Amino acid sequence: MYKTIDISVLDGVLKRTIDTVETSKKQIFEIAENARQQVNAMKMDLHELRQELSKVIQEVDSLELAYRKARNHLVLVSRNFHKYTEEDIRVAYEEANRIQVNLSIYREREANLKRRRNDLERQLRTLEETIERADKLVSQMGVVLGYLTGDLSKFGEALETAKQHQLMGLRVIQAQEEERKRVAREIHDGPAQSMANVVIRSEIVEKMLKNERVLEAQMELHELKEMIRLSLADVRRIIFDLRPMALDDLGLVPTLQKYIRTCEERGKASIELVVFGEEPPLRSSVKAAIFRLVQECLNNVEKHAQAYHVQVKLEFAQDSIHLVVKDDGVGFDLEKQRENGKSFGLLGMKERVQLLEGQMEVQSAPGKGTKVLFQIPLKT
Repeated sequence: MYKTIDISVLDGVLKRTIDTVETSKKQIFEIAENARQQVNAMKMDLHELRQELSKVIQEVDSLELAYRKARNHLVLVSRNFHKYTEEDIRVAYEEANRIQVNLSIYREREANLKRRRNDLERQLRTLEETIERADKLVSQMGVVLGYLTGDLSKFGEALETAKQHQLMGLRVIQAQEEERKRVAREIHDGPAQSMANVVIRSEIVEKMLKNERVLEAQMELHELKEMIRLSLADVRRIIFDLRPMALDDLGLVPTLQKYIRTCEERGKASIELVVFGEEPPLRSSVKAAIFRLVQECLNNVEKHAQAYHVQVKLEFAQDSIHLVVKDDGVGFDLEKQRENGKSFGLLGMKERVQLLEGQMEVQSAPGKGTKVLFQIPLKT
């Protein structure tokens, strides 16, 4: 049956779908960017309009007060005509009329400015809603692209043919290439730049020694030593991010202890690791997955939570592993996060847990911190 299915056709359809989604995502992003530019321009116009309106309102208030005074004076002059000359009455009438005309002009100007302000505010709200919808669509399409590009092996599993291995191999190669790009970028921006600087500085030291500037050379060498030490730390961090070797050498708990110490040194939050039970022999994939879950949680805490204390609880039960990461940070609105489509970190963790046939729960509220709970079954 499977021999009649041309998988290359399916692969072509999938690639065209991915290309279409990517193109649409770029177009929506461009729409959002154009809308943002319009919003910025409209906000400036609205700010200037509000300032002008404020001045006009002040002028209207001033004219209304002046008009009331002029009217009162006119009434007074008219009632006491025997005390005032016709010239006085004429001047009072003309003054009241002049102020009334100006008041009418400024009231009309105020009404026009308010209409323009209301129109601008409506347009601004519409544009901001457009941006919000566009951002949400971009995020959703990013998720779709993630599924399309990340789950290619499901075609092979469904068809159960030799093409399965090819598709899985393609996925592995793509993942490897992406990881290589990331590592190459980190090495280029970190250790490689530092090493280039070391070469330049060492040449400076060499010239100093030739000119018998020994003290300056010693100071430069001291700085070089510190630079090399920092570069070495960068290299170790990159290696650790690729895969902590301590996972296989020492186990999950010692690796987490080491990583948590590093996080504490790097950030401002104190992190407490609490372990219940003894670590059983675990598959390498399970150890790596649990470590990545803790790593992602702590990264989120460092970037977003503004927490002072974090607790990581790890319990080894008979047939499962329970993991809880809790912080006292600012927290967030779960429903709003889902609606905005900005929970890719949580989505990535959930997918990782699902691959292990586990469960994940997030508890959070603004101002009440965040708690993430994981349950990973242990297969015998």
